Amino acid sequence: QVHLVESGGGLVQAGGALRLSCVASGRTSDDYAMGWFRQAPGKERSHVAVITWYAGNTYYADFVQGRFTISRDDAKNTVYLQMNSLQPEDTAIYYCAAGDRSAYISSKPHDFHSWGQGTQVTVSS
Repeated sequence: QVHLVESGGGLVQAGGALRLSCVASGRTSDDYAMGWFRQAPGKERSHVAVITWYAGNTYYADFVQGRFTISRDDAKNTVYLQMNSLQPEDTAIYYCAAGDRSAYISSKPHDFHSWGQGTQVTVSS
């Protein structure tokens, strides 16, 4: 099973930027897509962006509105989430996850089979 480790979270002022990284060790053919999700206190985990390893197809949540970019480096087994114009409402724990083709299509957390430990992103006003 793939092992996922996120990094890059931290504290940033509103309007600032962060880049999250997720290293995927032990990928298999079941790991068709990678996703970034977030969970704020008292809220459900929700989709931010997903990307496929092979073609690099992407799908973003509506709230992203061009502020975030997901990308992957196949040689490094790493997926990134570049987050610009961060706002206090973006404060959450951000998780990366691996899933198969159906997970990419649904982009729902319960369809992804492997998860990282999460990285905290805090945006101050």
